[in-house]
Amino acid sequence: MRLSAREAEGVAALLREAAAREVLPRFRRLAAGEVRAKSGPFDLVTEADEAAERRIAAELAARFPGALIVGEEAAAADPGLLGRLAAAPLAFVVDPVDGTANFAAGVPLFGVMAAALVSGETVAGWIHDPLGKETLIGLRGEGAWSLSHEGARRDCRVAGPAPLGRMVGAVSWSFMPPERKAAVLARLPVLGAVVNFRCAAHEYRLAATGGAHLLIYNRLMPWDHAAGQLIHAEAGGASAQFDGAAYSPLRQQGGLICAPDAAGVALARQEILGLGAA
Repeated sequence: MRLSAREAEGVAALLREAAAREVLPRFRRLAAGEVRAKSGPFDLVTEADEAAERRIAAELAARFPGALIVGEEAAAADPGLLGRLAAAPLAFVVDPVDGTANFAAGVPLFGVMAAALVSGETVAGWIHDPLGKETLIGLRGEGAWSLSHEGARRDCRVAGPAPLGRMVGAVSWSFMPPERKAAVLARLPVLGAVVNFRCAAHEYRLAATGGAHLLIYNRLMPWDHAAGQLIHAEAGGASAQFDGAAYSPLRQQGGLICAPDAAGVALARQEILGLGAA
Protein backbone atom coordinates (compact mmCIF):
# COMPACT_ATOMS: atom_id res chain seq x y z
CA MET A 1 0.00 0.00 0.00
CA ARG A 2 1.21 3.50 -0.85
CA LEU A 3 -0.05 6.95 0.04
CA SER A 4 -0.38 9.46 -2.77
CA ALA A 5 1.09 12.94 -2.60
CA ARG A 6 -2.47 14.25 -2.38
CA GLU A 7 -3.22 12.00 0.60
CA ALA A 8 0.08 13.01 2.21
CA GLU A 9 -0.75 16.68 1.88
CA GLY A 10 -4.19 15.96 3.32
CA VAL A 11 -2.55 14.50 6.43
CA ALA A 12 -0.31 17.58 6.60
CA ALA A 13 -3.43 19.76 6.65
CA LEU A 14 -4.86 17.60 9.43
CA LEU A 15 -1.73 18.07 11.56
CA ARG A 16 -1.72 21.79 10.85
CA GLU A 17 -5.34 22.09 11.98
CA ALA A 18 -4.72 20.09 15.16
CA ALA A 19 -1.76 22.30 16.02
CA ALA A 20 -3.74 25.46 15.39
CA ARG A 21 -6.71 24.35 17.48
CA GLU A 22 -5.15 22.34 20.31
CA VAL A 23 -1.46 23.22 20.63
CA LEU A 24 -0.87 26.89 19.88
CA PRO A 25 -3.75 28.22 22.02
CA ARG A 26 -2.12 26.51 25.03
CA PHE A 27 1.44 27.69 24.34
CA ARG A 28 2.64 29.82 27.29
CA ARG A 29 -0.84 29.52 28.77
CA LEU A 30 -0.61 26.19 30.62
CA ALA A 31 -1.79 26.13 34.21
CA ALA A 32 0.28 24.25 36.78
CA GLY A 33 -2.07 21.27 36.75
CA GLU A 34 -1.88 20.97 32.96
CA VAL A 35 1.73 19.73 32.99
CA ARG A 36 2.53 16.32 34.49
CA ALA A 37 5.55 14.03 34.69
CA LYS A 38 5.24 10.51 33.29
CA SER A 39 8.28 8.24 33.73
CA GLY A 40 10.49 10.97 35.21
CA PRO A 41 11.12 14.73 35.51
CA PHE A 42 12.27 15.00 31.87
CA ASP A 43 9.33 13.01 30.47
CA LEU A 44 6.37 15.39 30.50
CA VAL A 45 2.84 15.43 29.16
CA THR A 46 0.56 18.44 28.89
CA GLU A 47 -3.08 19.08 28.11
CA ALA A 48 -1.93 20.10 24.62
CA ASP A 49 -0.33 16.68 23.98
CA GLU A 50 -3.48 14.84 24.98
CA ALA A 51 -5.96 17.09 23.20
CA ALA A 52 -3.94 17.17 19.96
CA GLU A 53 -3.47 13.39 19.99
CA ARG A 54 -7.19 12.81 20.42
CA ARG A 55 -8.00 15.11 17.50
CA ILE A 56 -5.31 13.67 15.21
CA ALA A 57 -6.24 10.07 16.03
CA ALA A 58 -9.93 10.72 15.35
CA GLU A 59 -9.22 12.42 12.02
CA LEU A 60 -6.81 9.70 10.86
CA ALA A 61 -9.30 6.99 11.82
CA ALA A 62 -11.99 8.73 9.79
CA ARG A 63 -9.76 9.12 6.72
CA PHE A 64 -8.15 5.68 6.91
CA PRO A 65 -10.74 3.25 8.33
CA GLY A 66 -9.18 0.22 9.97
CA ALA A 67 -5.72 1.76 10.34
CA LEU A 68 -3.92 1.23 13.63
CA ILE A 69 -3.27 4.57 15.37
CA VAL A 70 -0.44 4.59 17.91
CA GLY A 71 -0.04 7.93 19.65
CA GLU A 72 2.71 8.56 22.17
CA GLU A 73 0.22 9.15 24.98
CA ALA A 74 -1.97 6.16 24.04
CA ALA A 75 1.13 3.94 24.03
CA ALA A 76 2.13 5.26 27.45
CA ALA A 77 -1.24 4.04 28.73
CA ASP A 78 -1.13 0.78 26.72
CA PRO A 79 2.45 -0.28 25.82
CA GLY A 80 1.05 -3.30 23.97
CA LEU A 81 0.12 -1.01 21.07
CA LEU A 82 3.75 -0.96 19.92
CA GLY A 83 3.73 -4.71 19.49
CA ARG A 84 0.94 -4.44 16.91
CA LEU A 85 2.90 -2.24 14.48
CA ALA A 86 4.73 -5.06 12.70
CA ALA A 87 1.59 -6.84 11.53
CA ALA A 88 -0.63 -3.84 10.82
CA PRO A 89 -1.41 -3.41 7.10
CA LEU A 90 -1.48 0.34 7.77
CA ALA A 91 -0.53 2.14 10.95
CA PHE A 92 0.16 5.70 11.98
CA VAL A 93 2.48 6.68 14.82
CA VAL A 94 1.85 10.16 16.21
CA ASP A 95 3.81 12.52 18.42
CA PRO A 96 1.27 15.28 19.13
CA VAL A 97 3.85 17.62 20.69
CA ASP A 98 7.48 16.70 20.13
CA GLY A 99 9.64 18.79 22.44
CA THR A 100 7.10 18.82 25.27
CA ALA A 101 9.70 20.05 27.77
CA ASN A 102 10.33 23.07 25.55
CA PHE A 103 6.61 23.63 25.04
CA ALA A 104 5.91 23.47 28.78
CA ALA A 105 8.76 25.90 29.47
CA GLY A 106 7.55 28.38 26.86
CA VAL A 107 10.46 27.72 24.49
CA PRO A 108 9.40 28.01 20.82
CA LEU A 109 10.99 24.76 19.66
CA PHE A 110 8.35 22.05 19.35
CA GLY A 111 6.58 20.22 16.55
CA VAL A 112 3.87 17.76 15.59
CA MET A 113 5.07 14.52 14.00
CA ALA A 114 3.43 11.53 12.36
CA ALA A 115 4.52 8.58 10.24
CA ALA A 116 2.64 5.98 8.23
CA LEU A 117 3.82 2.37 8.43
CA VAL A 118 2.84 -0.54 6.20
CA SER A 119 3.59 -3.93 7.76
CA GLY A 120 6.19 -2.28 10.00
CA GLU A 121 8.00 -0.24 7.31
CA THR A 122 7.77 3.55 7.15
CA VAL A 123 6.17 4.75 3.92
CA ALA A 124 5.40 8.39 4.77
CA GLY A 125 6.42 10.96 7.33
CA TRP A 126 5.34 14.43 8.44
CA ILE A 127 7.00 17.06 10.64
CA HIS A 128 4.87 20.14 11.27
CA ASP A 129 6.30 23.33 12.73
CA PRO A 130 3.29 25.13 14.28
CA LEU A 131 5.06 28.46 14.77
CA GLY A 132 6.82 28.45 11.39
CA LYS A 133 3.60 27.23 9.72
CA GLU A 134 5.52 24.75 7.59
CA THR A 135 5.28 20.98 7.22
CA LEU A 136 7.98 18.64 5.94
CA ILE A 137 6.57 15.65 4.07
CA GLY A 138 8.37 12.53 2.89
CA LEU A 139 7.03 9.68 0.76
CA ARG A 140 9.12 6.55 0.32
CA GLY A 141 10.64 6.59 -3.16
CA GLU A 142 9.08 9.93 -4.06
CA GLY A 143 11.22 12.49 -2.23
CA ALA A 144 10.72 14.98 0.57
CA TRP A 145 9.43 18.52 0.45
CA SER A 146 8.32 21.39 2.66
CA LEU A 147 4.80 22.76 2.37
CA SER A 148 3.97 26.22 3.66
CA HIS A 149 0.57 27.13 5.07
CA GLU A 150 -0.01 29.04 1.84
CA GLY A 151 0.65 25.93 -0.26
CA ALA A 152 4.14 26.79 -1.50
CA ARG A 153 6.23 23.65 -2.05
CA ARG A 154 10.02 23.37 -1.87
CA ASP A 155 12.12 20.22 -2.19
CA CYS A 156 14.23 19.16 0.80
CA ARG A 157 17.92 18.37 0.40
CA VAL A 158 20.52 17.39 2.99
CA ALA A 159 23.86 19.19 3.29
CA GLY A 160 26.78 17.97 1.23
CA PRO A 161 29.39 15.61 2.71
CA ALA A 162 31.92 17.28 4.99
CA PRO A 163 34.82 16.31 7.27
CA LEU A 164 33.93 16.04 10.94
CA GLY A 165 35.61 19.35 11.72
CA ARG A 166 33.13 21.12 9.44
CA MET A 167 30.03 19.20 10.46
CA VAL A 168 27.20 20.68 12.49
CA GLY A 169 25.80 17.88 14.63
CA ALA A 170 22.77 17.40 16.87
CA VAL A 171 23.86 14.79 19.38
CA SER A 172 21.32 13.60 21.95
CA TRP A 173 23.34 12.01 24.74
CA SER A 174 20.82 12.25 27.61
CA PHE A 175 19.58 8.67 27.32
CA MET A 176 22.97 7.04 26.73
CA PRO A 177 24.36 4.70 29.39
CA PRO A 178 26.92 6.48 31.61
CA GLU A 179 30.02 4.96 30.00
CA ARG A 180 28.95 5.84 26.46
CA LYS A 181 27.75 9.29 27.53
CA ALA A 182 31.13 10.13 29.03
CA ALA A 183 33.00 8.87 25.96
CA VAL A 184 30.74 10.70 23.49
CA LEU A 185 30.90 13.99 25.39
CA ALA A 186 34.70 13.80 25.36
CA ARG A 187 34.70 13.35 21.56
CA LEU A 188 32.23 16.09 20.62
CA PRO A 189 34.96 18.75 20.11
CA VAL A 190 35.97 16.98 16.86
CA LEU A 191 32.78 18.40 15.33
CA GLY A 192 32.60 21.89 13.92
CA ALA A 193 29.54 22.72 16.04
CA VAL A 194 27.05 20.89 18.24
CA VAL A 195 23.40 21.76 18.89
CA ASN A 196 20.75 20.18 21.10
CA PHE A 197 17.25 21.54 20.57
CA ARG A 198 15.59 19.00 22.93
CA CYS A 199 13.26 18.47 19.97
CA ALA A 200 13.80 15.79 17.33
CA ALA A 201 11.25 17.48 15.06
CA HIS A 202 13.40 20.57 14.66
CA GLU A 203 16.67 18.64 14.54
CA TYR A 204 15.39 16.45 11.70
CA ARG A 205 14.04 19.54 9.97
CA LEU A 206 17.46 21.19 10.22
CA ALA A 207 19.26 18.15 8.79
CA ALA A 208 16.73 17.47 6.01
CA THR A 209 16.98 21.06 4.75
CA GLY A 210 20.78 21.28 4.80
CA GLY A 211 21.28 23.24 8.04
CA ALA A 212 23.08 20.44 9.87
CA HIS A 213 25.05 17.37 8.83
CA LEU A 214 24.85 14.85 11.64
CA LEU A 215 22.17 13.48 13.97
CA ILE A 216 22.86 10.94 16.73
CA TYR A 217 20.12 9.51 18.94
CA ASN A 218 20.22 6.74 21.53
CA ARG A 219 16.51 6.22 22.33
CA LEU A 220 14.34 5.31 19.36
CA MET A 221 10.63 5.51 20.02
CA PRO A 222 8.94 5.35 16.61
CA TRP A 223 6.92 8.56 17.07
CA ASP A 224 10.21 10.43 17.56
CA HIS A 225 12.15 9.00 14.60
CA ALA A 226 10.10 7.16 11.97
CA ALA A 227 8.99 10.37 10.24
CA GLY A 228 12.31 12.18 10.51
CA GLN A 229 14.45 9.27 9.34
CA LEU A 230 12.30 8.78 6.24
CA ILE A 231 12.24 12.50 5.41
CA HIS A 232 16.02 12.68 5.86
CA ALA A 233 16.51 9.64 3.60
CA GLU A 234 14.19 11.02 0.93
CA ALA A 235 16.13 14.30 1.09
CA GLY A 236 19.25 12.35 0.07
CA GLY A 237 20.69 11.40 3.46
CA ALA A 238 22.05 8.14 4.82
CA SER A 239 21.49 6.48 8.19
CA ALA A 240 22.26 3.37 10.21
CA GLN A 241 21.71 2.12 13.70
CA PHE A 242 24.70 1.90 16.01
CA ASP A 243 25.25 -1.75 15.04
CA GLY A 244 25.28 -0.86 11.34
CA ALA A 245 21.80 -2.22 10.61
CA ALA A 246 19.25 -0.25 8.64
CA TYR A 247 16.86 1.76 10.80
CA SER A 248 13.59 0.06 11.70
CA PRO A 249 10.68 1.77 13.48
CA LEU A 250 10.07 -1.56 15.21
CA ARG A 251 13.33 -1.23 17.19
CA GLN A 252 13.33 1.00 20.25
CA GLN A 253 16.97 0.32 21.16
CA GLY A 254 20.25 0.43 19.28
CA GLY A 255 20.72 4.11 18.52
CA LEU A 256 20.62 5.94 15.19
CA ILE A 257 23.09 7.97 13.13
CA CYS A 258 22.00 10.20 10.22
CA ALA A 259 24.53 11.92 7.94
CA PRO A 260 24.74 13.21 4.36
CA ASP A 261 26.16 9.91 3.08
CA ALA A 262 27.21 6.43 4.20
CA ALA A 263 30.82 7.56 4.64
CA GLY A 264 29.68 10.23 7.08
CA VAL A 265 27.66 7.68 9.04
CA ALA A 266 30.70 5.39 9.28
CA LEU A 267 32.95 8.27 10.31
CA ALA A 268 30.60 9.37 13.08
CA ARG A 269 30.20 5.79 14.26
CA GLN A 270 33.95 5.43 14.65
CA GLU A 271 35.01 8.90 15.78
CA ILE A 272 32.04 9.99 17.92
CA LEU A 273 30.71 6.68 19.25
CA GLY A 274 34.06 4.89 19.30
CA LEU A 275 32.70 1.83 17.51
CA GLY A 276 34.60 -0.24 14.97
CA ALA A 277 33.59 -0.93 11.40
CA ALA A 278 30.07 -2.36 11.10
